[in-house]
Amino acid sequence: MKQDIKEQLLTKRPIDLLFQLSIPAVIGMIVIGLYPLMDGIFAGKIIGQNAMAACGVAMPLTFFNSGVSTLLGVGSASVLSRAIGKGNQKTVDKIMGNLIYWVVLFSVIITIGGILLAPHFLSMVGATGEIKAYGVRYLRVIFIGSLFVNFTQSANMVMRGEGLMKKAMTIMGLGALLNIVLDPILMIVMGEYAIEGAALATITAQFVQAAVTLHYFLKKSKVVKIHKIQSDAEIKKEMFSVGSSAMMMQLLFMIQQTMLYKMAFKYGGDTNGVLMAASLRVYAFSFIPLWGMSQGLQPVVGTNFGAKQYDRVRQTMKVFSIGGLILAAIFWIPSLLLSSQILSLFGVESNIIAQGVGNFRLFYSVFILYGVMVMSITFFQSIGNGKKAGIIVMLRQLFLFVPAMILLPMIFGVKAVWFTQPLVDFIMIVVGIFMMIGELNKMEKEKVQA
Repeated sequence: MKQDIKEQLLTKRPIDLLFQLSIPAVIGMIVIGLYPLMDGIFAGKIIGQNAMAACGVAMPLTFFNSGVSTLLGVGSASVLSRAIGKGNQKTVDKIMGNLIYWVVLFSVIITIGGILLAPHFLSMVGATGEIKAYGVRYLRVIFIGSLFVNFTQSANMVMRGEGLMKKAMTIMGLGALLNIVLDPILMIVMGEYAIEGAALATITAQFVQAAVTLHYFLKKSKVVKIHKIQSDAEIKKEMFSVGSSAMMMQLLFMIQQTMLYKMAFKYGGDTNGVLMAASLRVYAFSFIPLWGMSQGLQPVVGTNFGAKQYDRVRQTMKVFSIGGLILAAIFWIPSLLLSSQILSLFGVESNIIAQGVGNFRLFYSVFILYGVMVMSITFFQSIGNGKKAGIIVMLRQLFLFVPAMILLPMIFGVKAVWFTQPLVDFIMIVVGIFMMIGELNKMEKEKVQA
């Protein structure tokens, strides 16, 4: 069976591999991505646009949890897959005990810190009045679930490290669907505490996911079991060194979203804050399938690069880049044509939509090219050149975006809050494409010399 997969990666037509590997990943990612989208829609429709904005503005602070679970999960999965490859059962047996130790430690810190910092963070972003009040109430409940979400997400990555993609996706999907079902019920039942109801729906789903995951590792898993819960010096070292770059991605997202909200409130008041919250929900949802497609790209490029089949690497990049363009267009075209209808789904008032629809379209203008950007980042990760992938991400989110976001609105006012990101992304996409072509040409030369 193992040989069969490897053989397919090395011989099947790239377009067939695209459908075979990416479609299940894209569908899985869309299911998981639906839950923050539906969260925003229900909050907007049931409680009102300020509650929807509050859930959105609160989002960046919860990236501390995503960051920690990514750090522990990606790091542990990497240690695991190499230990399985070497047949080193002693290391495999220590992985979950080490993971749980760090999950508990970090989750306690984040729960206490998150509850205490919530009001200060929302003030820093520029939320005031009702939006801030809702945000504080929402975050204080959400952070109670830190332990469940961190355990579920990091252990889920370990499952993927075992090669159990379907099982991992099923557990995540189960939680997402449960959240979508509970959201409107708890918001309506809890009346004036509807915003707490929204948060409660999320942590209930996270608790169920955590329980199912724990049961798997205690009772079902053949390979990875939970033994003694303690930190292991060797695993810890590797886990932190591999996982920290993945965690950086999450923290950079947090900085990016925080800046977008801060500038929207600063230059355009609550109306722009509400609009930004709705825009970022749509934007995040349309981004998710592209990452799904890139999960299909990774093994194809990695395996063929390892086997020195550089022509196939080039072909694969061509096919997946075109695939990425088409997938992005599926979200890009409706978002530009039906902008007003999409924004009204989130309960945004019609006068705000009328003023802001042009800004939303501006924000979305470059999205069609994102498929290519995601594929080029994945390309560098797949050939083991994490440095170049890191350069693209750091350049985009830190070195270009942050200064541009501070300076451009000073000159151009509120319009710049909406055009800075597409402008920075356009520059980055061009840089990324040139870096990728350069790398492919280098392979071509190596092949000629060989």
